[in-house]
Amino acid sequence: MTDSAASSPEPLAFLPELRREIARVLIGQDDLVDALLIGLLTGGHVLIEGLPGLAKTLAVKTLAATVGGSFSRIQFTPDLLPADIIGANVYLPDQQVFEVRPGPVAANIVLADEINRAPAKVQSALLEAMQERQVTIAGKPYPLPDPFLVAATQNPIEHSGTYTLPEAQKDRFMLQAVLDYPSRDEERTILGQHARTADDIQLQTIASLDVIRAARASIDAIHLDDRIREYILDIVIATRPGCLDNLSPGQNRELPPIDELVEAGASPRAAIALTLAAKAKAALQGRKHVLPHDVKACAVPVLAHRIVTTFEAEARKITARDIVARLVAQLSAP
Repeated sequence: MTDSAASSPEPLAFLPELRREIARVLIGQDDLVDALLIGLLTGGHVLIEGLPGLAKTLAVKTLAATVGGSFSRIQFTPDLLPADIIGANVYLPDQQVFEVRPGPVAANIVLADEINRAPAKVQSALLEAMQERQVTIAGKPYPLPDPFLVAATQNPIEHSGTYTLPEAQKDRFMLQAVLDYPSRDEERTILGQHARTADDIQLQTIASLDVIRAARASIDAIHLDDRIREYILDIVIATRPGCLDNLSPGQNRELPPIDELVEAGASPRAAIALTLAAKAKAALQGRKHVLPHDVKACAVPVLAHRIVTTFEAEARKITARDIVARLVAQLSAP
């Protein structure tokens, strides 16, 4: 851990240095880095979707290397069992006793690699861990480390041998980061840095667990004006069918036909997540107050994966991300 992170009186002062350290390895994926840092700062979990080779796994491993604490990787496969994730009560014949052996989920940063390759019963094993920060083994609850972050990856184009994430599972993820190809300049930098047989980049640990916990506590102190809070409510409510009458007075109501496009909108949990994400986004920008821009930047990654679209939207090739983006563009910001 660097001296500046250890001795700084400002709980969030380590963030610029942490981003610089991550950027030594991860080139160009700024939105992904922001999503992981927002999750780390707020206690939320991150779902990462992208084609093979876009550094999904590398990003999580890099974050783990720059943050103190434990790291584990779970490779999801069709034959994985819930006990392979949460742990089990193991009988020791020599001692004639049972011993609880925690699974790989008992770590500060957990990489759930290719999470959609495991069936629903295995994915559901993560639900309690992600929401309650505990696992239950042989009827007894065991708390998980603090901080605790699950970063899950999935490939959007492979369907053979994959299972769609249940809606309840997706709702446990605070953000979904959807990756795209890097620009030509970024890819040229990637070639210059990573096209070699040996990986000689040694990352420094920038922040300890105590630093992360202090930073999380300081997120609550980020100022959120009442007008920003009403703006967040407008965005979330606008995703729900039949709820336009609940928008704030004077808000623009000439919006996309939500009743035709959306079967189920974002929940109050989504409004809480968007509020916390906007505060963390402001902190990443070095501010102690939230601006409408912070809310706009977080709206799609926080809300889109929670929305269930209709057959009409699918037929018109309108995605949930398109719907949220259009809402944000048309709703009046303070």
